[in-house]
Amino acid sequence: MSQRIEVAVIPAAGRGTRMRPATRVVPKALLTVVDRPAIQYAVEEAARAGATEAVLVVDLDVGHLIQQHFLVENRLPGIEHVRIRPVVQEEALGLGHAVYEAREVVRDRPFFCLLADNIVRPGKDVLPALVDSSDEGKTSVMCLRRLSDEYLSKYGVVIPAGGEHDEPLELAGAVEKPGVERAPSRLGLIGRYLFTPEVFDILDGVKPGHGGEIQLTDAIDELGKRGRLRGSIADSDLLDVGNPLGLLEASVELGLAKFGYAFESQLRDRLGS
Repeated sequence: MSQRIEVAVIPAAGRGTRMRPATRVVPKALLTVVDRPAIQYAVEEAARAGATEAVLVVDLDVGHLIQQHFLVENRLPGIEHVRIRPVVQEEALGLGHAVYEAREVVRDRPFFCLLADNIVRPGKDVLPALVDSSDEGKTSVMCLRRLSDEYLSKYGVVIPAGGEHDEPLELAGAVEKPGVERAPSRLGLIGRYLFTPEVFDILDGVKPGHGGEIQLTDAIDELGKRGRLRGSIADSDLLDVGNPLGLLEASVELGLAKFGYAFESQLRDRLGS
């Protein structure tokens, strides 16, 4: 990697409506995947990429539970050198607003942003590739995946400035959940970003957009219009633990990675193969 990114912002104030009723009593970010909460995977991933600070954007109701987890568990291998810094998002005004709430801690530094709903597959970290494409931390870089039709109305989609196979991939903007008819490409935002601090100035002026929320995608679009946005296409999907079926899939894949043949043999017994 060409530059070390010291800080990661991890929004963790979501209400987890797709995981109810479980998230009525357990914060979405603390739902367990195999042997640890989802948000811990994000902190570990950021640490592997060189981050030494993790800014967790939490809400007033359950933020203390997330903070307590890391106060107790922050000596676990892999995150023992990461400083956990909770920031409260007092109102649920959207993902863009959640990221903006981290501005006073991040200050003038480039930073990773990781959505804890999405967990990288074992051995498939994407953050190093974002750093390599960032022009020494001077350009924001989005992690992208090619989407099928059904997902074009569920994810933000970027506008390529040139060919979709260019390296680095220059981007002209982004559209939030455009659907098949309006999609400017099939390259979707999948919850891993490297931002320059310029994004905070942009977010300060973003008006409520799709769904009446302050959309991070609208700030990404402005970065593209300024010619300061690139993309890096990942070679595998992330694991979506924000819905019941995705959580099951992630538990199986990460369980196989952790327990190997012992778990695989149990699965084979259940499936009769």
